[in-house]
Amino acid sequence: MARDNSVAKHKRRKRIALLLPAHNEELIIATTIRSAIAAGMKKSDIYVVDDNSNDATYDIAVKALSSKNVLSVPRSGKARAVKRAIEHFTILERYQWLHVADADSIFCPDYFKIYKKHLDGTEWVAAVGFVQSLGGNWIANYRSFSYTYGQHIFRRIQSWFGVIAVLPGPVTCFKTDIIKDLDFETESLTEDFDLTMQIHRKHLGRIRFIPEAVNFTQDPRTLKDFYDQTLRWQRGFFQGVRKYRIGMRPHIIDAGVGYQMMESTYYLCQLLIILPLLALVGHNPQAALMLFTADFTAIVALAAFSAVAAKRPVIMTTLFYFYILRLFELAIFIQAFIEIIVLRKFKTVARGWDTEGRRYEIPADEIEAIQS
Repeated sequence: MARDNSVAKHKRRKRIALLLPAHNEELIIATTIRSAIAAGMKKSDIYVVDDNSNDATYDIAVKALSSKNVLSVPRSGKARAVKRAIEHFTILERYQWLHVADADSIFCPDYFKIYKKHLDGTEWVAAVGFVQSLGGNWIANYRSFSYTYGQHIFRRIQSWFGVIAVLPGPVTCFKTDIIKDLDFETESLTEDFDLTMQIHRKHLGRIRFIPEAVNFTQDPRTLKDFYDQTLRWQRGFFQGVRKYRIGMRPHIIDAGVGYQMMESTYYLCQLLIILPLLALVGHNPQAALMLFTADFTAIVALAAFSAVAAKRPVIMTTLFYFYILRLFELAIFIQAFIEIIVLRKFKTVARGWDTEGRRYEIPADEIEAIQS
């Protein structure tokens, strides 16, 4: 009889909950909640965990939802705040799936209806949607370019081979049955990568990519914020490489992550070593020019594809500064590698967020264009 009651209780669980971890999000949190409701979420299934904000985030969330759907916690960092919210709102007992999204999210029309349609199947334990940049300046256009071709091409390939390496913060959904097996005390700068590696290392199941579920997110508007965010991502990536000994085990995820590292390393060598050697040392500038022309032709093709796929012709303007930002990112990649792998820094991390001062209000016409 006890087992029958347990099965009945399991079947009565609602399909999906949305959890928004937030810290100082007063400029955007109400917009995100309205966007989620417009995208198919019931207000009663949306929860906010406020990580000790010193602005009006908590009050705005309570006004948009209700006090029973909003939790305020001492400064915890994103991962710990999520864990506390899961326990407080009894998510595991009440829902089959938990979607965690950043508090600056604007969801595409029917986002959650699309998600629900693709969550069937016992092999899926997590799913990721499609991250897109909100309209903005030259940095946002560059991010939109890399997001678009990176997900339409490489994430699809990763999904086919079962090597999705990162559950992106804005678009990740967990089957609640596996949450008990995940350690949210990650001490990592990028809990998204750490939790993803836990799924792979513990053989919890497959991760599905849902490209039709698009979430628009805010990107840095200054070069300093771009540097800070990218450096945090890269430091967290190498923390995971070191912690999970990636490349030291015969697992397909090691091959997938290893390929990403090799791709960045090769590209850096091509631009800074191979081309100069051909042109200066080898006295063969024609070969260097041909190699660069071939690379630029591929970039133009990817930019054209991304502009069409994202319906953003402005992506083509990134060709004027693509190599500058790409080299800037590669320099950050090297910095993080030296800090984490060589110097063994950042073995523990502070409980913080990387959104301080980066949030901004979104014009109503831009929101309307996304959700129309």
